[in-house]
Amino acid sequence: MNSILLIGNFDGIHVGHQKLFKLAKRYKKKFKLKIGVITFEPVPKMYFNKKLKNFRIYNLNQKKFLIQKLGVDFIITKKFDKNFSKIKYFSFIRNILYKKLRPKFIFVSNNFRFGNKREGDVKKLIKSEKDFCYKIINPRPLIFKNRIISSTYIRKLLSKGNLNYANKLL
Repeated sequence: MNSILLIGNFDGIHVGHQKLFKLAKRYKKKFKLKIGVITFEPVPKMYFNKKLKNFRIYNLNQKKFLIQKLGVDFIITKKFDKNFSKIKYFSFIRNILYKKLRPKFIFVSNNFRFGNKREGDVKKLIKSEKDFCYKIINPRPLIFKNRIISSTYIRKLLSKGNLNYANKLL
């Protein structure tokens, strides 16, 4: 498919995510590639912990709408279920990323984990770059007021009622 692929939950589409999408758009222009997103439904944390309530910042439709507004050409929503959760990290790289999508660039955050028992990480993706003809783009996290901007941090702000500050980060 020769694309730029961003992989993650992208809950919240916060300013850190927005920075990542802006960088992907620069790659799109430079390399004349389409931008795609792989996201998961339900969010893996919710799949493994059914008791989590009000965990999401945005529901799936809101998330897709916001991602599309950021200039993405396609979105793939992988159903996160028992079968998908058991896929080994190498099979995810080979069978899903390489055989089906063939991205030239894969954008992920430092805390990205994938595969059975979260065995895959950025280091393993980088280790497989040459074998599967892609390049990992792993930008530094966005820091604001000495805090890494993340969906987890925004959820904490929301749970404490700090709506104004959370909205600034979204």
